Amino acid sequence: MSTRSPTSFEVAKRARVSRTTVSLVLNRVPGASISERTRARVLKAARDMGYEPHATGKALASRKTRNIGVAYSTVQASHSFLQLVIEGLSQATEKRDQRLLVESFDERDRAQKILQLTRARHIDGLVMWGPRRVDPIVDTLARDGFPLVMIGSLKHEGLCTIDIDNRAAAKTMVAHLIDLGHRRIACITNAPTSYTASADRLAGYREALRRHGITPDEHLVRQGNFTAESGYEAMLSILEGAGKPPSAVFIASDTVAFGAMKALRERRLRVPSDISLAGFDDIPLAAYATPPLTTVSFSGVQEGIRAGEILMDLLDGKIRSATRCSSTAATRSSTRPPRSRTGGGRPCGPSSFPGLRRWCALSRNEGTGSASWPTGSPTRSEMCSRSTA
Repeated sequence: MSTRSPTSFEVAKRARVSRTTVSLVLNRVPGASISERTRARVLKAARDMGYEPHATGKALASRKTRNIGVAYSTVQASHSFLQLVIEGLSQATEKRDQRLLVESFDERDRAQKILQLTRARHIDGLVMWGPRRVDPIVDTLARDGFPLVMIGSLKHEGLCTIDIDNRAAAKTMVAHLIDLGHRRIACITNAPTSYTASADRLAGYREALRRHGITPDEHLVRQGNFTAESGYEAMLSILEGAGKPPSAVFIASDTVAFGAMKALRERRLRVPSDISLAGFDDIPLAAYATPPLTTVSFSGVQEGIRAGEILMDLLDGKIRSATRCSSTAATRSSTRPPRSRTGGGRPCGPSSFPGLRRWCALSRNEGTGSASWPTGSPTRSEMCSRSTA
């Protein structure tokens, strides 16, 4: 018995139409001038014969590649959180019978390569990760009318973005350190402040200090560059140039924080006994660091899934309404009250200082898990704005 699949030519012959008509009907090409009677005849013939259009033929007929692209610079590629985002994008595209094309570019060639990718129509839509505050390629893609979703905050007319509230999340994490009793708190950004996430997280750090009556000390601020190596160098720079060392450091990326932890070990400074560390992203390795890292927690996989869904909805002509999702904070054993509050040892018993009471409760199971902050935890927002201004 033959198992050969029927061809579009055979469907056309049975339906008494041309192969072009079969292609237009079965691939639901918009604007095709075909009567309902003819359309019904083609569909019945294909159904009776068990015919399924070939994926390549569907793409050619609809003038769509069914490819979704994700683009980032090579320096961003070392950031562990990005790999989680790509996993989420892969899940979203596979579910909708799309393919994910992953492209990384040298920073010097970034704009040129992205334009080659989009203008040659190798992809139907693009997801970009980590926008800059000034990014001419975004302006160009917007003028071209190319479907684009940005993972990150960027005020741009007609641009769909998905992001957490970076400023609020950073502010809450730094407030946690202040609540524990820290006053001299350093900051290492996740990236140069030309990136919007870096600028927002740094702004949140400063706002938290000012809100609690602490004047930000710019000698305690360094810029990371996505990598653990940049965190290592930034931490050494703080220790060498800050005079009195900070009692805590807010690091706006877990990956960058791992480098800072290495620098502290080399200087024989213990975390958290000598210096508390708080990170951002809650990548999988954060819970297995030594000690486990306190960090802002949100899902890179879910962010990738949402970005993919938004882009594919755009391609289908749909616009999503804005939503806000809650986020948690993983409070682990890399943070504790400074020595001046604990007398050099672990605090015990009630205290009038609220951070000490919470730290006492958490430290009973030090390093074994995470806890959600009861109030003020950062929120995650998904923004898809179509400005008409």
